Amino acid sequence: MNDLLDLIGWPWPDWELPTLPLPDLPDIPLPDLPVTPAQVMILIAATVGILGLAVGRRSARPAAWVAVLGSGLVLLAAIWQMYAVYELGGLQTTGTVGPLALGELDVPLELAATRLSALVAAVVSLVALVVQVFARWYLWFDPRYRQFSATVSLFTAAMLLVVLSGDVLLTLIGWEVMGWCSFLLIGHLSAKDSANRAAVKALLVTRLADVGFVIGLIWLAAGAGSTSIAAIIEHWTGDDYAALSAAMCLVVIGVAGKSAQLPFQDWLPDAMEGPTPASALIHAATMVAAGTVVLAQLFPLLQAAGPARLLLAVLVSVTVVLAALLAFAQPDLKRLLAWSTVSQVGLMLAALTVVPDGTGSDVAIMHLLSHAWFKALLFLTVGWMGVLTGGTVVRYVASATKRYRSLRRPMGLGLLALAGVPPMVGFVSKELVLAQAEHGVQDGVGMAGTIVLAAVGASVPLTAAYCMRAWLILDRGPHRVSQRVPRRDQEHQIIDDFFDEPAVLEEAIGIEEAESAISSSARTAVALLGFFSVVGGILVFTPQLDLHVSINLQLLLAALLLMALAALAVWVVSRGVGSRDAAARLPMRVSLAAERGLGFDTLYRVVVARPVLALAHGVQWLDREVLDAYIRGVGPAARLLGSALERTHPRRPAPGLVLVLGGVLVLAAIGVVLT
Repeated sequence: MNDLLDLIGWPWPDWELPTLPLPDLPDIPLPDLPVTPAQVMILIAATVGILGLAVGRRSARPAAWVAVLGSGLVLLAAIWQMYAVYELGGLQTTGTVGPLALGELDVPLELAATRLSALVAAVVSLVALVVQVFARWYLWFDPRYRQFSATVSLFTAAMLLVVLSGDVLLTLIGWEVMGWCSFLLIGHLSAKDSANRAAVKALLVTRLADVGFVIGLIWLAAGAGSTSIAAIIEHWTGDDYAALSAAMCLVVIGVAGKSAQLPFQDWLPDAMEGPTPASALIHAATMVAAGTVVLAQLFPLLQAAGPARLLLAVLVSVTVVLAALLAFAQPDLKRLLAWSTVSQVGLMLAALTVVPDGTGSDVAIMHLLSHAWFKALLFLTVGWMGVLTGGTVVRYVASATKRYRSLRRPMGLGLLALAGVPPMVGFVSKELVLAQAEHGVQDGVGMAGTIVLAAVGASVPLTAAYCMRAWLILDRGPHRVSQRVPRRDQEHQIIDDFFDEPAVLEEAIGIEEAESAISSSARTAVALLGFFSVVGGILVFTPQLDLHVSINLQLLLAALLLMALAALAVWVVSRGVGSRDAAARLPMRVSLAAERGLGFDTLYRVVVARPVLALAHGVQWLDREVLDAYIRGVGPAARLLGSALERTHPRRPAPGLVLVLGGVLVLAAIGVVLT
């Protein structure tokens, strides 16, 4: 291509990203308060989670007010945190309940808000608020809404603790609390066996990977003599390469489990058994993104540990391509988005493996923020669609955007952002990942750069393909011409989920009434995510992100061309299929294998579950038949010995023994008298 462009004579210089200065902020002095914004965010979210269980036993409305208002306060505290970090020059450190006295180990238990962590905390708080508002409408008739909203608040507190942690012990606490909250959210519909199974599977798979994560962090902390992240980085940078690489490889394994990367990827699609707001929270800005945050905090160590970086590059590169292929073949729209999340999280982590020395993790964080906006938008829109269509499988959602016109805009914006179409936020962040991978190869980051560049390049047309497939299914059928009725002439009522109870809709009511069934607050929440999915890319031009990458215009043009060709190919293949589903052309065996995740569930049972159960049964037999046998044998042995002695003994005391006993008693009496 370069020779062709040189022949044409077109100049193709790399485009340096300009930095737009922030407007002059008012000089508001930071108040001298006994608490910091980081403490306020975590405490409010955790308190709301506990308080939400205590209120609303008779009505869900108090619990909804507590959850939504609490989430709003957390968002305000996050904005306050961003301003505080800006005023303090990029870092604000604060204590919690520490330090703890643990012998030679220093445990400060500090929170550390940086430029990037404050930004991530703000987006996490925004997505959590949107999810709480939407869930109030979506779960209106759910008798366990109170428990759901409380768990979401606790989940948010745990994620914020991980994001703002300056201590690996706090990171572990938030990490584990998120795991248990995900178990509760995925299994929220506990009457369904499939939901219970998915919750248990998510817990077991992530816990298996967490073994490596915990051991790795303990190794790092023990070597540094401190659990402080700053102290750990200072100690391990340039010291004991082999031990650092081994510890970071264990951390990478834990991150792969939480982020649903190979070989732990199969739990996340099954997590779709949870309510859609829970899926939006887990997939968009919390659990699966936590690994990216932790590695960004330990980024200097990841750069210094070559084997760990190569291991991460291989795992995420294979996952990015494999998950994109599986997403294309899914028969359910929620599972398509789930596999898409697996692939997109792989892109975040891939961006961390190709960063040249001297630069930071800003590109990976930018894609994390971008993914949080458009993936939450897609999941909430699919949840809204599921209410109207009765399900999310292809046969239910076919022509959904034709039948329900209000779904067309949010679904279209979400899919455009996911596919990376300009000027959407997904286009900006993905091009940055691609540009960073290219620069990593040029700057000699090693084999990891080549692997990641190939995987990211392959994911570009694959993502466009499954997004095009989803849109063709949703937009199938002739255009429905409907006469719009002025709002003042509409007889149906748009409910507000916090005050007016919605009526149960019947299909005969009609399409316009069904579309208006969503509450105004939930609709506004979806629109807010759509707004950020469109304009969020402006963030890269602000000083909030420090991006040291330039855009290769040739590579950008090639990516757009591949996306267009992939979309065109899917459109051509879908012609002649009644449902406009291009995946219907796939052989049945391929479709079933993709739906089952290529049999990784069976692999988990064969490689992990059965050996562990066999070992457990063996230990149980050893304990029962060997160890307990000695205890059980003491009684019969004593009885047998007593019986033998009884038969050999004359039952009368020997005269000599009587005399000895009498003498002992006399001596004892003499001793007492003399004393």
